[in-house]
Amino acid sequence: MASHSDTLVVFFGATAGANGGKLGSDEREIILLVWQIVDLHDKKVGKLQQRLIKPDTLELTDQCKEETGLTVEDLSKAEPLDTVLQQFQQTVTVELEALGRSSYTLCVDGPLLIRQALHTETSKKNLVLPECFYSFVDLKREFHKCCPNAGPVKDLTLPSMLEYVCVPAVGEQRPGVRAVKSMAVLLLHLLAEPYDHKLSTIETVKHKFESGACSKTEAVDSETVIRARGLPWQSSDQDIARFFKGLNIAKGGVALCLNAQGRRNGEALVRFVNSEHRDMALERHKHHMGSRYIEVYKASGEEFLKIAGGTSNEVAQFLSKENQVIIRMRGLPFTATHQDVLSFLGPDSPVTDGAEGLLFVKYPDGRPTGDAFVLFACEEYAQQALKKHKHILGKRYIELFRSTAAEVQQVLNRYMSSPLISTLPPPPMVPVPVLAAPPFIGTGGGRDCVRLRGLPYTAAIEDILEFMGEHTIDIKPHGVHMVLNQQGRPSGDAFIQMKSADRAFMVAQKCHKKMMKDRYVEVFQCSTEEMSFVLMGGTLNRSGLSPPPCKLPCLSPPTYAAFPAPAALLSTESALFQAPLLATPRTPQPPTHSPAPTLTYYAPQPQLYMNMNMNYTAYYPSPPVSPSTMSYFATPPVSMATQPAPPVLSPHGALVRMQGLPYSAGVKDILGFFQGYQYSSEDYNSVVGVSDQTRALVQPKEWLCL
Repeated sequence: MASHSDTLVVFFGATAGANGGKLGSDEREIILLVWQIVDLHDKKVGKLQQRLIKPDTLELTDQCKEETGLTVEDLSKAEPLDTVLQQFQQTVTVELEALGRSSYTLCVDGPLLIRQALHTETSKKNLVLPECFYSFVDLKREFHKCCPNAGPVKDLTLPSMLEYVCVPAVGEQRPGVRAVKSMAVLLLHLLAEPYDHKLSTIETVKHKFESGACSKTEAVDSETVIRARGLPWQSSDQDIARFFKGLNIAKGGVALCLNAQGRRNGEALVRFVNSEHRDMALERHKHHMGSRYIEVYKASGEEFLKIAGGTSNEVAQFLSKENQVIIRMRGLPFTATHQDVLSFLGPDSPVTDGAEGLLFVKYPDGRPTGDAFVLFACEEYAQQALKKHKHILGKRYIELFRSTAAEVQQVLNRYMSSPLISTLPPPPMVPVPVLAAPPFIGTGGGRDCVRLRGLPYTAAIEDILEFMGEHTIDIKPHGVHMVLNQQGRPSGDAFIQMKSADRAFMVAQKCHKKMMKDRYVEVFQCSTEEMSFVLMGGTLNRSGLSPPPCKLPCLSPPTYAAFPAPAALLSTESALFQAPLLATPRTPQPPTHSPAPTLTYYAPQPQLYMNMNMNYTAYYPSPPVSPSTMSYFATPPVSMATQPAPPVLSPHGALVRMQGLPYSAGVKDILGFFQGYQYSSEDYNSVVGVSDQTRALVQPKEWLCL
């Protein structure tokens, strides 16, 4: 143990809520501190000190009143926490000077008071804790080392420990005072014969989070990892470390998660130094970060490595510089050099080690992505750099954001794993007959959707996400569907796909008749089938479901949809066209050449309707990072690809849909737009204009990648 082990300060505290084994789990404030100096050299104890603390919220639970015997009237006359901490330092310093000592170590009955209550509350109140609160002796652990047969550490209590060593209980009525006197008596008894125990371990609390790199080959214990959900979009790794203040996070142990678009999704994986700290982190479930409560769940080491692990030596070397602030730059000109970036940042924000503190993000073939990460030695330099947000470099404005080591790994892994632009053309939009069975959006049935009715006509997707509140994290990707009327205007309805039926039920219970702007919104749980009926143009009312009409369905946003087609092309009144799917990137294959391009058709099976509905995209608000706007298109099974093409199109034709045309555009303007591509004279007759929607359908000679 340290050289100042001859002097301990036995320390006890209680909160306005749960105490004992649940101390600090309910975010209640500290209302009582009791301490006493123990001179281990002379085997003496000092004067016992007790202080009441006035919390910001004068409210005590029944359990607290019973355990502490305190009332609201007692606390109303007490001093605030910062004043009591100053009194603690003053009284201890005076007594130490009388003993001829200059340093001491705290001794507590378990780590919860220091780690779960004191550090957490002072962090929220922006109070600076004295250095003595960053190290302490855990009496339970020392007792377990001395008497290993007494039972596991988590089951030890002061009465049980006193009983095991045959020491009579302290006769004191006041709970806090009784606890401190019992700890002092037990401590002196362990140091005396026949035990002659020597205090050997001091636990420490990390002052700040250490960033660093993590290799995919590193072994990560699943008992040390948690998943935090519901984080503010702008939160950094330092903000998350502050939320878990008092617990020791492993070096580089905070990994912010990104969604498919490369934006932060409000989740993070956190790795602690051991399972004990992980268990204490789980007790902070639904504690608050600002005005938001954070959900904390168990996670696995594999999940952490998937997010934070890296294999690039370049990234590992870049992140090897410790205690650096990382800034991400977005929108750089593709021709930008290291010197251009250094000149842009200027002398007020010097980059660590000059050009070595810059990491340009590139595609596997070496092409720049327009992103870069920059290291700064201190917070002051980083703040100066952030002032250059949206300043001009060349002919482009540059965006700067705070970043983390795990985000560097994720972005590099995302770009280096495979090219973002597929070398194969996407499968064509091929009309298939409409089946009698209802179409489905999603991967299966079940009542995992909710319907919002009575929305303000000005409501946008962002308003719906704000209306959903903390339930936003349970929405499936691209799961917000706005319903438009026949005129293409908002109908006041929307459908939302949730991750499970339980989540949908919870949303319907908590958000029903909640206000959005000046209107209350009705929220009902519904099934995927019911949602599909309405989105395809049908109606859903008290009398049941009405099938969609055979005409243009009113969907939002209008990407790919079903629309009328000439009878010569389709045997039915309407057809569905396959929408693009976000899929896992596939390995590009060399294109095969044949006299007539082979088109891939999909068999008209009911389960394929999930791929034939509109691809709704709801972008969740988050700090802008490098987006992945280029999507991959799903590859059909081989068995389907080998099926013969139905004779609904000419053997050399395919359809291309154009949106956003000028209202004055004619057929010649459209064909001129495709100048350089093959098309035959009969294709002039294949241009179908839709004047009110500024759309056009073109049947070119070949399928074109636009």
